[in-house]
Amino acid sequence: MRIVVLGAGNILLSDEGLGVRAIERLPLAYSLPPPVELIDGGTCGMEMLEDLENLDALIMVDAILAGKAPGTPIRLTGEAVPVFFRTKLSPHQIGLCDVLATLELLGKGPRYTAILGVQPLSLALGMELTREVENVMPALLRMVVDELAVLGLSATPLAAEAA
Repeated sequence: MRIVVLGAGNILLSDEGLGVRAIERLPLAYSLPPPVELIDGGTCGMEMLEDLENLDALIMVDAILAGKAPGTPIRLTGEAVPVFFRTKLSPHQIGLCDVLATLELLGKGPRYTAILGVQPLSLALGMELTREVENVMPALLRMVVDELAVLGLSATPLAAEAA
């Protein structure tokens, strides 16, 4: 199996950096099974093509504008995934949309895709997550672990959970 957990976002824009921050913290909170690869996608685009081709599963973690209260956890799968890419949150989203579309055209797209995230409060210049988003980080990491369980993989919490 090839499973990638991809953290996307711009760490210079407060809550927009959520995906990258989650990918940094996930291995501090959980021991992940060997087929899981963590990728800090930042604001990357087409340069990620090779990293994401022929995946059994792609779990993307990102800030998600869904019109919900700030700090609300969100899970998108199936038909909701293309809708996520139609509503632009930031420039990195366009690049990832192009990557996934190219992979589909080449017949090398992920067999399963889930997007996990949180409704942001602020996309203003700043290196820290807002308190509302920071407070839900442990729940977001658990969502990633739960998504892995859907795929038949188990992650073990580390004794001193650093979420």
